[in-house]
Amino acid sequence: MAVFKVKFTKTKRHKLAQILWILNWISVATGVILFSLGLFLKIEIKKRSEVMAKGEINSVPNMLISVGVIACIINFLGGKICYDCSDTTKFSRWRLVMLPYIVCTFCFTFCILVGALTCYTMRNELEESLYLGLRDAIKFYKDTDIPGRCFLKKTIDLLQIGFQCCGNNGFRDWFEIQWISVRYLNMASKEVLDRLKSNVDGKFLVDGVPFSCCNPNSPRPCIQYHLTNNTAHYNYDFLMEELNIWMKGCRQALLDYYTDIMRSIGLTVLIIWLFEISVLTGVRYLQTAMKNVLLLGDPECESDGWLLENSFVETAKYNFSIIKNLGKANQISTVSEMNDPNMDVQTANYGPENVQSKSIPTAS
Repeated sequence: MAVFKVKFTKTKRHKLAQILWILNWISVATGVILFSLGLFLKIEIKKRSEVMAKGEINSVPNMLISVGVIACIINFLGGKICYDCSDTTKFSRWRLVMLPYIVCTFCFTFCILVGALTCYTMRNELEESLYLGLRDAIKFYKDTDIPGRCFLKKTIDLLQIGFQCCGNNGFRDWFEIQWISVRYLNMASKEVLDRLKSNVDGKFLVDGVPFSCCNPNSPRPCIQYHLTNNTAHYNYDFLMEELNIWMKGCRQALLDYYTDIMRSIGLTVLIIWLFEISVLTGVRYLQTAMKNVLLLGDPECESDGWLLENSFVETAKYNFSIIKNLGKANQISTVSEMNDPNMDVQTANYGPENVQSKSIPTAS
């Protein structure tokens, strides 16, 4: 029994073909949107690649770009097919192409769904990439005279100012690394030498942060150094007073930024997927209705259209049996050849000049 069977007159088939022609051209525009979203996300990730560890982050934008290009090609072809399907004589040349086209389009729409879901599930990979990337970038903040690292100070400062954040997880991350270059330390100072000697690794660690951590909205001048020392500043209590530096870590700030982008893109891609599914459903109805018209042999008659010719269970069993037989085809042919008693048996060539002589009876 056919699934979701609908009866179509000639007029309904003609209108359905025209509507699908228009929708396929709209789908070409949605392909351009998918391509643009993937390109936008790729550029946004590229902007801050210095503070991201290399990983599978670019897989989502690359998928969206690829799906967008494929969508333009498939829907352009679909528009041509649907336009010709309004005429029975023109449909005959697409009759063998439409079913493979529908199968390929179904696989393509599944890729769109995967892309939409990936936008919501890549948060953990993004968070890990940001954590590792920011950790290394902050570690090399002081290396302004080393090739390959000299730009990291500027990158971190612009990042902290633009996203109103400080450190990787928070401002205390700056307490654990030496972010002041040795070239700017007075090695003749007893205080500097004492700090270097007090650390096992010989690092100059301070309870201070770079200037880019300062909050310009604070009513008092920025306190960058001795953040945990209440006696170092007038009318200052580290435990009671809110610091005049950014409290949020840059990892969380960037994660929130990219999560908002990914959610917006994911929602847009999900809507496009629903639209593509509706178009594919209409193409399937048109294909089955036109196929039945050819079987009936009357272009003016009514015809049935459906999504599946048989029930879901029967269709699944039929497809499973096809896949199962495909796997056994080579094995069966090989075994039959090995056990064939006629293999490698030479046959006589009885041509006009090589006729088998009849047995002549011998005299007894």
